[in-house]
Amino acid sequence: MKRIFIVCLLINLIASDFLFAQERQRTPIGGRPDIKGDLFLDFGFNTLNNKPDELRTNFLPSRTFNIYYQTEVKIGEATGLTFNPGIGVGTDKMAFGNDRTLFNNPTLGPESSRLLTLQSVYGNNISVSKNNVSLNYLDIPLEFRYHFKKNNYNKSMRVALGGKIGYLMNAHTKVEITDENGLTRRIKDRQSYGLNPLRYGVYTRMGFPGFNIWGYYGLNTVFRSERGPFNTEASQFNFGVSFTLF
Repeated sequence: MKRIFIVCLLINLIASDFLFAQERQRTPIGGRPDIKGDLFLDFGFNTLNNKPDELRTNFLPSRTFNIYYQTEVKIGEATGLTFNPGIGVGTDKMAFGNDRTLFNNPTLGPESSRLLTLQSVYGNNISVSKNNVSLNYLDIPLEFRYHFKKNNYNKSMRVALGGKIGYLMNAHTKVEITDENGLTRRIKDRQSYGLNPLRYGVYTRMGFPGFNIWGYYGLNTVFRSERGPFNTEASQFNFGVSFTLF
């Protein structure tokens, strides 16, 4: 969490430099500040591709939240094209079905994981109120945008296509269980779980300034080869909506 806080602080400082480096002109009431670049807040869901049935995740609890700052480099004059590099933090919460979560696989060593039911580890007579796996990445998104309104990019519908690469800052499981005696335990276990330290993939955005829909398709596997549950080669697929603060 400390590293995530530091990264968010850096993003805020980078964005602040752009704010104070230029005159703060605002659009009419109800508009967005006329500031170079975008601060995206992505809300969405994630799932796994190419996975065995045992790795099924529950849809609603498997959520994604990203915060990215991206600047803008125009490509030519009145072409409608821009290049938009950025930096940010991406977080994914995966909630596996049937009260299952990741645990270390002692057969493979510390850099590995297997999928077990909470009952098999903490006892049969428990109730489960929270169960997820959290992955936190430092992401670098790079995209090309096409703006339909070439004379005013800030008020134009746009379509973006790009890619991003991310570094896994930390991963942990979080469970909350109550036993038959009414004792509630909250357990947070931070490990690598055999996860790939890097992720990379392609994504697209479409919408207007202030609101977009987006989708991300991972091109590499979530777990390292033969280090994840069931030797899975599953990859990520995330999608959702974005709001821009400026």
